[in-house]
Amino acid sequence: MQWLTLLQKEMTENVRNVKWIWVPLIMILIAIMDPLSNYYLPQIIDAAGGMPEGAEIQLPDYQPSDIVMMSLGQFSSIGVLIIALMTMGTISGERKSGVSELILVKPVSYVNYISSKWTAAVLLTLVSFSLGMVASWYYINLLFGELSFGALMQVLFFYGLWLMLVVSLSIFYNTLCRTPGLVAFLTIATIVLMNLVTTIFSHLLDWSPNKIANYIQQLLISGSVPSELIGAAIVTIVMSAVLLIASVYTFKTKDMAA
Repeated sequence: MQWLTLLQKEMTENVRNVKWIWVPLIMILIAIMDPLSNYYLPQIIDAAGGMPEGAEIQLPDYQPSDIVMMSLGQFSSIGVLIIALMTMGTISGERKSGVSELILVKPVSYVNYISSKWTAAVLLTLVSFSLGMVASWYYINLLFGELSFGALMQVLFFYGLWLMLVVSLSIFYNTLCRTPGLVAFLTIATIVLMNLVTTIFSHLLDWSPNKIANYIQQLLISGSVPSELIGAAIVTIVMSAVLLIASVYTFKTKDMAA
């Protein structure tokens, strides 16, 4: 009951902060940006004055899987930034203002406090991401060819795990820092560093969470789930769980030290 009460508090706060409006809207926008812009690019060029005389642009014949990967590419950059900004003050802001001390003066479990905030952030992220990808899926089927609903659900599941890891990382930094801006910076910097390490040691890190998008592309082309994607998904879940446990431990240690 205590956990549900804390979760309800977080969900209500997200509604009051209109996060349940602006986060889904931005996710939908970045998801449909590539399908629409690539399909209507010739008309956009004509509306802008057209190409110089003698010049021509040869557009590739995009397949539905190509457009899905473009949308996921937007989530890997802009989407991660949105998540970092959305969650940067989840705990650090309350610690800085003293709200967390007022809550924890009562017999509130540290596990319930952290996990309720994590759950609320994950729900907001995954719902917003799902709405964005459903909108993208609609335009892909309308403009580029058929992409099955089953394939969409697989994309939502596996890429949703990656976004869950981003949220877990942000929650962890929330327990380390009192400055929301620093939380966002560290979250983004860590994702960039993970991408760099995965690129350099690609042959050794087949199960890196950062490779999930690449394996999703293989899934869409072949129609079967690569074994490497299963491994990367398991590693991602384990990392998220470790970060959540570390968040509870770090927050409890810092609170007792204070």
